[in-house]
Amino acid sequence: MPPAPAPTALTGAWTMARTIDDRLKSERSTVEGTTDLALEADGRVRWSEQGTLRTGELVLPVSRVLFVELRDGAWFVTFEDGRDFHPWAPGDEVVHPCAPDTYVGRVEVVDPDRWDVRWDVTGPAKDYTMTTVLTRA
Repeated sequence: MPPAPAPTALTGAWTMARTIDDRLKSERSTVEGTTDLALEADGRVRWSEQGTLRTGELVLPVSRVLFVELRDGAWFVTFEDGRDFHPWAPGDEVVHPCAPDTYVGRVEVVDPDRWDVRWDVTGPAKDYTMTTVLTRA
């Protein structure tokens, strides 16, 4: 099996299509937008998302910024404020404990022009699957 690609191999603009299947509310939400991965001067990769969330009649703009940074030879995803999120480990399951909830995720690099991110989230007030498909813009 070839090694997982570094996030630097995915820099550029991506079209983002996300679905959120909420089992507690029995509803599906979508986000359509863009994701940009850009190499920063400090060597980190800035992962920025912008889009429009649609849930029923509700339509809201959404955005977030993450960073992927090299630590001791391995890449790691952090939130914009520097808090740890999860290892960058395409093809492997990652876990982000966020008490009282648990996020179990997987990044899959399908080919140079597509990658997917899936999160299964469970907790006292959460039970949903969020699937994001990113295609090169």
